[in-house]
Amino acid sequence: MSHSLYHTLNEQLGYLTWPLFICAFIALMIILERLTLILFELPKRDPWLTQLKQNATTATPEQCKILLTQLSTGNSMLAKGSFLLLTHRDQHRQMREEIINLWLIKQQGKLQSGLKVLQVIGIITPLLGLLGTVLGLIEMFNQLGLSQAPVTPSQLASGLGLAMNTTAAGLIIAVPAITLAHLFGLWANQRCNKISHSLNLLNLWLEGFEEAMTIGQDPVAHRHILSVNHNDAIKPEGQMP
Repeated sequence: MSHSLYHTLNEQLGYLTWPLFICAFIALMIILERLTLILFELPKRDPWLTQLKQNATTATPEQCKILLTQLSTGNSMLAKGSFLLLTHRDQHRQMREEIINLWLIKQQGKLQSGLKVLQVIGIITPLLGLLGTVLGLIEMFNQLGLSQAPVTPSQLASGLGLAMNTTAAGLIIAVPAITLAHLFGLWANQRCNKISHSLNLLNLWLEGFEEAMTIGQDPVAHRHILSVNHNDAIKPEGQMP
């Protein structure tokens, strides 16, 4: 089965079968790896952040210890960055910011890993396809020149069809490669911005700013959370919750 498939591809693509196949394989591996990373970075993997925003109060040593316990089992980049920030909570604010900035630069490289290679594949595969078309046309005209029989339209159609297969194969590889490279790049930038924003809020929270975790939230929802917390705090003694 595999031998017949390779034989068919070799007949359709000629000398450029292996270069195009290698490009397609590398592009597929990068795409699968990026999709796996996106699944690991889904927002639903960080429920602790939502809970912290809903119960935003001044940071205390007890709250930090509880949060560290929750983050120790987190696999997302936000959980790892927050764990790193909390472990250095005794440092000055500027020192924590420097540590997080260095960490963010490294994580941005991970989020954008392989995208340059994917873009290069998207650029060179159409050129490989065009090269295959040119080589196919040269070979077709050589065969027509050696033939003594009259040239028929069917011969031209068959030769041109074989020559164009490499261009089609190159475009089939290039279009998804370039498209997904740009989409993955946009997602990586958006994810880095969200992680940076969340870590900045967490850093302000560690500094004692009570409303740090509610910055950017809906004002109506923010007032509702504050009113609920206030009512719970002033509930008369003996009243059932």
